[in-house]
Amino acid sequence: MQSVPKSQVAQVRYLYKEKKLSAREIAETLGYSIDAIYYIMRKNRIQRRSSKENNLIHFHKKPATFCIKNKLSSADHKLLVAGVMLYWAEGYKTSKSKGIDFANSDPAMQTLFIHFLRTICNVDESKFRVHLYSHSQSATAKQIAYWSTILDIPKRQFTKPYINPNSTLDKKDKMPYGLVHIRYFDKKLLQQVLSWIEEYKTQLIL
Repeated sequence: MQSVPKSQVAQVRYLYKEKKLSAREIAETLGYSIDAIYYIMRKNRIQRRSSKENNLIHFHKKPATFCIKNKLSSADHKLLVAGVMLYWAEGYKTSKSKGIDFANSDPAMQTLFIHFLRTICNVDESKFRVHLYSHSQSATAKQIAYWSTILDIPKRQFTKPYINPNSTLDKKDKMPYGLVHIRYFDKKLLQQVLSWIEEYKTQLIL
């Protein structure tokens, strides 16, 4: 095993601590084996990161699947506020969420929210997933066709629907199209929307 010379210890430390490279990336950059990098780190007490720290670094390095629109028109500003307020009211906002999850049975709300995602956030269409919550097994095919049309999302991007076994006629009448979750699995987008919520809370709540 080719050893790492003392003259490069500072470089290893810099790449690991400041540039947040992994030991493997450092080995490839400097032309040594990964075992040699680990050895010099142990010898010079360069403490290795925890799994949690590595996961966080990996998350930040991962490219986003969306691109926030920079120049907003007056109509765009209204759409931005509307989309953020809708998510504040009806979206999943816990730290454990893997991305955007907006649930509602109102077609107008869902149409407006997905317009926000497409126009303001410039999302990747292929990453949309829709989950139908229905009160009728016999109605699911028509409900999926309905939502697929108004949301302009292919049926293949709908996950297996959930059928409520304890549904009542009253609930069926109130939600004739069922309820859908619009999901977009990019936690960076969720963080962006949550930051907008906090910004508006600061600005608007006296």
